Amino acid sequence: MFKLANLILVAACVIVVGCSPAEKYPLSGEQCGPKDPVLDLDASDCVIAPI
Repeated sequence: MFKLANLILVAACVIVVGCSPAEKYPLSGEQCGPKDPVLDLDASDCVIAPI
């Protein structure tokens, strides 16, 4: 049950972050500046730790 709850939570976070526009931060909704390092991030930069 605990693993299922974790899986649902992670999936919900991925969906929320994945659906946000690239020019705004996913959780706060604040605008990214032109020199903001988050604009250079790619999916390959993110690694999910094994459970």
